[in-house]
Amino acid sequence: MEYRVKIAPFAFSQLFETATYISEVLLVPETALKWLDVLQSSIASLSSMPNRFPLMEEQPWREKGIRKLTVKGFFVYYLVDEAQKTVTVTAVVYGRREQISALKEIDE
Repeated sequence: MEYRVKIAPFAFSQLFETATYISEVLLVPETALKWLDVLQSSIASLSSMPNRFPLMEEQPWREKGIRKLTVKGFFVYYLVDEAQKTVTVTAVVYGRREQISALKEIDE
């Protein structure tokens, strides 16, 4: 069974900001494009068997059903809606950043 994969506005803005930073501040636009390609491919793979990645251990995200996928030093947080057969990416956070603080920004 295939799932429809969506990227929430907050996660989309995180992707855009990170790609812009890599391209314009670090001055490596080729790396930004490669990073986006790898991330897009990994996110698209969630259309098949999205529950293969673990639920978060921390509350309240665990009880909300938030799962975590690791891609190239970033964590992709997402929610699976079995009734609608959709996967919604809620956040994309750099792995060295304090994760709980970053996730709290989603609810603000």
